[in-house]
Amino acid sequence: MKIEQILGDSASYLLGHTCKTIDKSLIHAPNPSIIEDVWVDSDRNIQTLNSYRALLNHGRLADTGFISILPVDQGIEHTAGSSFAPNPVYFDSENIVKLAIEGGCNAVASTFGVLSSVARKYAHKIPFVVKLNHNELLSYPNTYDQVLFGTVKEAWNMGAVAVGATIYFGSAESRRQLVEIAKAFEYAHELGMVTILWCYLRNSGFTKDGVDYSAAADLTGQANHLGVTIKADIVKQKLPTNNGGFTAIKFGKTDPKMYSELTTDHPIDLCRYQVANGYMGRVGLINSGGESHGASDLKDAVSTAVINKRAGGMGLICGRKAFQKPMKEGVELLNAIQDVYLDKSITLA
Repeated sequence: MKIEQILGDSASYLLGHTCKTIDKSLIHAPNPSIIEDVWVDSDRNIQTLNSYRALLNHGRLADTGFISILPVDQGIEHTAGSSFAPNPVYFDSENIVKLAIEGGCNAVASTFGVLSSVARKYAHKIPFVVKLNHNELLSYPNTYDQVLFGTVKEAWNMGAVAVGATIYFGSAESRRQLVEIAKAFEYAHELGMVTILWCYLRNSGFTKDGVDYSAAADLTGQANHLGVTIKADIVKQKLPTNNGGFTAIKFGKTDPKMYSELTTDHPIDLCRYQVANGYMGRVGLINSGGESHGASDLKDAVSTAVINKRAGGMGLICGRKAFQKPMKEGVELLNAIQDVYLDKSITLA
């Protein structure tokens, strides 16, 4: 099915948009030579550049500068039962890796347990991204905190090319998490591994008058900027759904141009603001595929990919929309996302 058909009535809105906020000439857009164009000027060591190249050179998007990652850490983050009940085969860790391979992904991101259980069989077949910390939901009453589940050295020993971590920016625990993950990323770079940060917002105070600003462009953009400050090589962020979190909640510091000139209410313009906060795209932005909604998953995923690509992002990380379906359907959805990044007619807005 063509991308225009999948997008349906939103095709012209997304494919025909021209960004008049932050000009595309200012963006370091993903391309086959992004390592040479951007990263050779950084302080990343040669082995880290090799690992980044390995990440970029795998799967259907190899040699494009874009990435497609299958993330499955929801067994901890959302409980295994709720995550895998729709498709129980994914209780078996090997099937998670098989889906990433069959789906043509650049990498598979998962827990120490999942990846270590099949590392000798698969670490040389697809790049591993080990998630260092998680929010476990068995404590009662539930608390929301990202806690380290293992070490960078463990991830390196199992052959991973990258480590991932989450910081709940805005939470009471965020400063401790910031220090922990900054130290972990320093060691990961020393060992030659790529670092990926889930820059999520978590604070009940970010909901005001019934509006949830945890996905606001201004707040998520600043979370991204904090993430690249601790030397994340890639930042993962939820697609922005609104804006004006700082002004609605009345905290932080703003400039009127953030809202009048640097953004509009168009999703591509909101996403471009996220890209800009990653040093104008020097540090790649991958957006989240989000939870599964059933029949609308394909359109939602393809729409997110189009928004990300046209904003200047480098790819999508899509989990539940893929693994909560039969494997064949999951593969088809992952391939549809990748087709957006392979389509040269879909350009920077």
